Amino acid sequence: MTISYNWLSEYLPERIDPAKLSGVLTSIGLEVESMEAQEEIRGGLEGLIAGEVITCDKHPDADKLKLTTVSVNGERLLNIVCGATNVAAGQKVIIAPVGATIHPVKGDPVKLKKAKIRGAESEGMICAEDEIGLGTSHDGIYILPPDTVPGTPIASIFKPKTDFIYEIGLTPNRMDAMSHLGVAKDVCAWLSYHNKKETQVQYPYPAGFNSTASNNPVSVSIENSDACRRYSGISISDITVTDSPEWLKQKLQSIGLNPINNIVDITNFILHETGQPLHAFDADKIKGNKIIVKNLPEGTTFITLDEKERKLSAEDLMICNAEEGMCIAGVYGGANSGVTATTKNIFLESAWFNPGSIRKTSLKHGLRTDAASRFEKGVDISNTVKVLQRTALLITEIAGGQTQGDLIDVYPAPLQKTRVVLPKDYLKKLSGKNYPSGDIEFILKQLGFDIISNNEIQTVVDVPFSKPDISLPADIVEEIMRIDGLDNVDIPSLISITPSVEKNYSRFLRREKLSDYLTGLGFFEIFTNSITNSHLYTEEVLTHSVKMINSLSAELDMLRPEMLQGGLQVIAHNLNRKNTDLRLFEFGKTYTVSAEKRYTEAMHLAIYIAGNTVEQNWKSKPVKADFFYLKGVIEKILMLTGIKLYTIEPAQKENCKNAALIKSGNKTIGYFGELNDKTLRKSDVKAQVFFADIHWDDLLAAKTREIEYREISKFPAVMRDLALVVDKNVSYSQIEGIALSGKIAELRSVQLFDVFESDKLGQGKKSMAVSFMFQDETRTLTDKEIDSFMQKLVSAYESSVGAEIRK
Repeated sequence: MTISYNWLSEYLPERIDPAKLSGVLTSIGLEVESMEAQEEIRGGLEGLIAGEVITCDKHPDADKLKLTTVSVNGERLLNIVCGATNVAAGQKVIIAPVGATIHPVKGDPVKLKKAKIRGAESEGMICAEDEIGLGTSHDGIYILPPDTVPGTPIASIFKPKTDFIYEIGLTPNRMDAMSHLGVAKDVCAWLSYHNKKETQVQYPYPAGFNSTASNNPVSVSIENSDACRRYSGISISDITVTDSPEWLKQKLQSIGLNPINNIVDITNFILHETGQPLHAFDADKIKGNKIIVKNLPEGTTFITLDEKERKLSAEDLMICNAEEGMCIAGVYGGANSGVTATTKNIFLESAWFNPGSIRKTSLKHGLRTDAASRFEKGVDISNTVKVLQRTALLITEIAGGQTQGDLIDVYPAPLQKTRVVLPKDYLKKLSGKNYPSGDIEFILKQLGFDIISNNEIQTVVDVPFSKPDISLPADIVEEIMRIDGLDNVDIPSLISITPSVEKNYSRFLRREKLSDYLTGLGFFEIFTNSITNSHLYTEEVLTHSVKMINSLSAELDMLRPEMLQGGLQVIAHNLNRKNTDLRLFEFGKTYTVSAEKRYTEAMHLAIYIAGNTVEQNWKSKPVKADFFYLKGVIEKILMLTGIKLYTIEPAQKENCKNAALIKSGNKTIGYFGELNDKTLRKSDVKAQVFFADIHWDDLLAAKTREIEYREISKFPAVMRDLALVVDKNVSYSQIEGIALSGKIAELRSVQLFDVFESDKLGQGKKSMAVSFMFQDETRTLTDKEIDSFMQKLVSAYESSVGAEIRK
């Protein structure tokens, strides 16, 4: 939320230093994320002074230049070369001396130096208005009034305003602080408590409000009193819609809003002043002179202010006239009822709408307006009339006109304040601090609470309507602590804790072990949002996905059914910033629901690789990631987690060009592969990406091997190679499996070290060079034994896959 320092200071009894105010705001829970100076004129005219032109002569070497002498302080005259056609002796002008910095309307700031122009020395500059930010004209130098005293700082003449803009990271429960007055209340409460004297907010509400005695031209009725508890309104006639005065424009511009016209600007001003959204209708467009707050039938079409036709739900609350809808209540106006340049009579609305109803409608139609964001958090129902009176007076003052009839206030069932009982021992337990009863009462009174009773046992309060989030004793503790200051919480000298014992800690040890391994390989761990966009998934996936009932936005409307899309968004983000070599991993959950409405959460380990795995340097060339690099990482993960038996089998996956399943026994525990172009295009990724998805729970449940320790053999290992000519469709896993299933106890390892394809081998053939290692831990193997092992392997390959031994 954006807060203007100058605007906020209007409601404080005294101005506070901007930096100190920033600290106060953060200490009361309104964290200041940034504070920036905002200048009405760039540079604030600093360093510029008034001068008097004493002489003005033509430059001997330039037709369009003049040589002037200028007095700025009654001492030495400055020699200044000037090209303006309107410069003349006797004028009072704006001087930028050597060392001053000017801030032109267009372009970067310029620091002036002593210079020679066509051979003549120039000790500064006589300024035009566009050269110093005073205006846009460059027709000539800016001439000051004749009575201006030379040497006077220009900033003291024009008095440019400087403001400070705070960006506050407002938490969702602090609706009461979504306005300048709301922030001022908290600041005054802090000042009162810490300065030990009561400090009151300077409220702008009128002391008295007089309406005309004429009949109300518009009547109001509420048909859905659950969705609209209170509706206030007033008619104003004979207004003039035109531009807003400068002070109003400046306030809106200071917080980033563009002025539109005086009526719209006033309602926007009031919204950011008080937190109460308002809506102005063109009274002449209210058919039947009736305002009816109700719901329209399902599927009713309505054209909103942005000229889009929308189909309404039966749950959407509408502001209607006698014949049709005029406005989506609390969310967005209609195209045919708003204020235009020709509007003469208006009906001004100030209401309280049910937060849940507004939020549903706002999200359903994708209309995230300032008004909706406040209504959905809960506005102050007791403030609708006061705000309406303040607005009506502003409109009659700025836009002319007069109120018609009495102020209308339909409030069929007045709400009762929420009562909360705060036990003192609970306050001590939660805050760690003993607050005197007097301090508790003083803080809560300053925040607008009604004190019902206050003793040594408990404090009973009624919560102000401006704080709809407060309903529990813990909420009251928070209010007390933030005004006291979280930095003031006592730190005890002794802390007592009870160590927790984790029963199934091995799963976390394995996760930590794998995380360390992957980071050691150069991977970075990422955390992506578990809430995702349904448009990224196919209809088949969506049938088992978990939809969100009240999503935060139209783009984030479901829980992720798979890990892939979140990681691809991270990759796209990095690729767009020229970070092309990526190795990423993430532990996260996916969410699905069955046809029987059984919900499942599953933990996954996702791995993403793009670009090079080895960077180019003076000694080596870059090495691109490929399928087998990822396969090596997967096999190492399986080994580190102790998986005893596993297989990797080629498979077809919809999102991959080529893929493989990871199996432990007959159970698939994951897959990996190279993503295809269709999948990458969905996330706007223009690079080759390799992806692995391991079902973490299944991985941990897989059968693991017992760790065995044994002495390193004293007897040597023997290596033998075979070059096998086989059909191209024969995989290495088949070759390895045949060797390991041959019941040769002395066979220690099988390793593929070369693959060769050529027409000389025969049509559809390839050569696979395989290395075998044999070892007996009790004796040295003889050549005869090794030969028998190799002959056994050759026979097995010939019979199983039709292999030929390549000589």
